[in-house]
This record gives sequence, C-alpha cells and structure tokens, in this order.
Amino acid sequence: MTIDTLTPGVIAQTSAATVSLLPLLARFSLRVGETERAALAKAIGLDLPLKTGARAKAGGVEVLCLGPDEWVLITDDAPRLRDACAGIQRQAPHSLVEISDRELSFLIEGPKAAELLTLGCPRNIDRIADGEGRRTVFDGATVILWRDGANRFRFDVSRSFAPHIVALLETGCAELGAEYSD
Repeated sequence: MTIDTLTPGVIAQTSAATVSLLPLLARFSLRVGETERAALAKAIGLDLPLKTGARAKAGGVEVLCLGPDEWVLITDDAPRLRDACAGIQRQAPHSLVEISDRELSFLIEGPKAAELLTLGCPRNIDRIADGEGRRTVFDGATVILWRDGANRFRFDVSRSFAPHIVALLETGCAELGAEYSD
C-alpha cells in the first residue's frame, strides 16, 4: 500500500496511542522581513508569532513560527490568503509559497503519544508546551511537530518519507500497546 492511496482516518490504534492521517489542508510557507511583518499580519488577519515554536490562530488561519523570518500557515481558505498577500506584495515584499501537496499530516494521540514520538525524534517532547510546535527530525526525516495538548500531536512529514514514517509509527504503536494497559 502506498501512502497516496490512504484516505484520511485511523492508521494504527491501541490502548497506548492512535495514529490517524488527517485530511489535506492548504499549507503555505511564508518568509517576510521585520519591516514588512506588520503589513502581512494585517493582511492575513492575525499577528505573526515572533518566538520560534509559538503559534497563533484566527479567522481560519493557523500559523507556526519556524524561525526569525519564517512561518508555516495552514488555512481552510487558500484563495483568501493568497489574494490578501498578493494585494500587499508591492508595499510589503514577501515570499508566500503554497506547499499543500508537499506534506501529509498525521494526528498522534493517546496516553502514550509523546512516548511514541520518542521512537524517532531526538527532541525532548516534554519540553514542547501545549500550543507550541517545532521543526525537528523523525528518524532522519524533517518534520513539523505541533503539540495540541498533553497527549495530542500533529505531525507533518514530506510525502516521500511518509511510508517509512507510517511503518515506524505503526510498529511503535503496536509495541507500546502491548506494554500499556490503562
């Protein structure tokens, strides 16, 4: 089975964790300099978080700060976002690139979700606060990890690495499920 044939839904489920493929959403990479940031924030309809790992959400747009001048945006209204940013390109030069088809997003949740992520992620998962996110690696693949709650994560990975990552998560979920009983 190839990852492209998977439809959104549960991939692996045990008492320890559940791994699900999420429906596709419009996703953009935004690069903008400090002097143009306020104009972009106004056009998008929310303040761009400035601390790496910080997130903001408003008006159907969620944004994660990946670095000093880099953000990833997820939206349920791609045309509005594209038009708003295009409308201020001359006044506030920036780079907005749609990357919707580049990555797949997974939901990892359950009492051992954080432990499941440690199978391939060298980062201390407990140090990522609820409502934050990080660009990191998982078994050598660059990923974006969103922490939505104590036991709830979203995990964005390049399509080319998705079959490998899914296999690891399925195996890890089964192993943790065999060890864990609530």
